[in-house]
Amino acid sequence: MFRYLIIIRPLGFLYGSAGAFLSPENLVGRSGEKFPPGAATLSGLFFSTNKSRKDATKKQIEDYHNELKKSLHTAGPFWAKSKNEQSFYVPIPWHRIIADKDTDEWVLDEKLNWQRKKQYKENEDKLEPSYTWQTITSWGYEEPTCEKAPWEFMPILHPHMADNERHTLPQDGLFLENAVQIKEDFCLVYLSTHQLPKGWYRFGGENHIVEIETQEIKQKQVIKLLEKPLQQAFALITPAVCGSTCFSYRTPQHSDFLENHLKLLTDKAIPYRYSAAGRLGRGRYAVSAGSVYILRNPINLPWGHLPNSWFPEEGYSLKRVGSGLCLPVEISGLPAYQGVA
Repeated sequence: MFRYLIIIRPLGFLYGSAGAFLSPENLVGRSGEKFPPGAATLSGLFFSTNKSRKDATKKQIEDYHNELKKSLHTAGPFWAKSKNEQSFYVPIPWHRIIADKDTDEWVLDEKLNWQRKKQYKENEDKLEPSYTWQTITSWGYEEPTCEKAPWEFMPILHPHMADNERHTLPQDGLFLENAVQIKEDFCLVYLSTHQLPKGWYRFGGENHIVEIETQEIKQKQVIKLLEKPLQQAFALITPAVCGSTCFSYRTPQHSDFLENHLKLLTDKAIPYRYSAAGRLGRGRYAVSAGSVYILRNPINLPWGHLPNSWFPEEGYSLKRVGSGLCLPVEISGLPAYQGVA
């Protein structure tokens, strides 16, 4: 399905999110940390770029708009080191615990309950992960290539200006902005079925300037992995939105999936809100990237061929913005046969 890497290089600060207003009694608050921008932001950029084209007729713009509406798929966010974008980084599955000097793993016991593979003493602290990202080219390796996220949040205190006057508000006149600085020689990476022309764009919540280029996916290993059928165990590499516009769930609510679902290993849910047709959708929660699903029976389909009925609709299917993009994993203790009790 995905043919291209959309590579985004920030020019200075990339993204900021306005936080709650602060009072003189409370100057320690901090705005929410939501970064990098989701694939829906990139999807919107495709449509806005096409709409503002100067080298096309009205009919050409309308035709390409319909083409995007019909077949555009994006997924992410990921990141990479510059000049090595083809080996981009994706979230490490939650069953892998990789620290600086040791590793551990969540496995299934005889009763199919999650437990740690490593044995700990009664007063010994359990190993906590030091790394949350690995290269996609080392997916499934015993010792994957891992790194920490290459960005830092930098809270900046701003005066809150009145809407119609050029002075600060007399009360609650301060707010925090979480500007984000990506280290040099790193970039954001998204998957896409379509290309974007190389150039400078406004991208993210505060419309900061970025440089964007498109590369065709050249690693055959990556293409095969994205097209590999899912079996009884798989891990999300992007957040998954499940349920309706009114409810958030941890699993797709289609009966075929509910009857097959057995176990889930996940972290706390993350806030999610998607803009469709210029309108913000209802806020809800998404299952975090890295979450591991265990099924009774293999799916035997890659993510791109999963039924559209498993994905919620908001304007159009959230599958088009990479909701719940997942890759197969191997879990110790998982019976290698169908019909797990």
